[in-house]
Amino acid sequence: MNEININQYLDSTYLKTAKQANISEEETKKNVQELINEAIENNFKLAMIRPEFVAMAREMISKANANVLIGTVIGFHEGTYTTEEKLKEALQAIKDDADELDYVVNYTAFKEEKINLVKAEVFKGTKLALDANKVAKWIIEIAALTNEEIVALTQLIRDVVLENFGEENASKVFVKSSTGFFKTEEGKPNGATFEAMELIVENAKPLPAKAAGGVRNYDDAVKMVKMGVTRIGTSSAKLIADGGKAEGGY
Repeated sequence: MNEININQYLDSTYLKTAKQANISEEETKKNVQELINEAIENNFKLAMIRPEFVAMAREMISKANANVLIGTVIGFHEGTYTTEEKLKEALQAIKDDADELDYVVNYTAFKEEKINLVKAEVFKGTKLALDANKVAKWIIEIAALTNEEIVALTQLIRDVVLENFGEENASKVFVKSSTGFFKTEEGKPNGATFEAMELIVENAKPLPAKAAGGVRNYDDAVKMVKMGVTRIGTSSAKLIADGGKAEGGY
């Protein structure tokens, strides 16, 4: 399996707030700094962090003269922010020099069949990113959707992108599986599954797909890549890169 440089598929991720992790703000900042340094040392594709840490990450990566990209989340994690709120947050992330914007699509509105709202949000969020020469990713939160809804929402995003921005921009807009924060019942997975990623890969084309959460070992990561997934979001990037297996979580 060594033919795949898995490090270049990994979006090393730390998105917990201090409150969620039950630690101080200072400890949270330290965790983010450690994640960024680890991404630099291991040449991971990207460090995925909350918006308030983007400027700090840019400074650290520039100082290290590294090629690690910076990603951040928009409308996280519920996705129910208004489109205007999401655009404002995205604009700030662009000013702070993030490379990639991972929007949580309003999947609740989608489930309520407010299709025009979702289409408008995807159009405006994608346009803002592409106009600034950034990558956009749309998190659809697969654990909240049926297989039919996964297919329909993936196709909606694909169609909005192709109709408005053309196939030449398709590679800059991803469909992404999960936030990692959705509360599931009866211990069901809240991150990427092979079944769901197959649906996303197939229906997003030519848009790329990102599997987030649920990929916890090297073999599963390689399997995802061979299925056509081009990015993997994980809080266990180092373990995966080293061929190990992570326990629980994102």
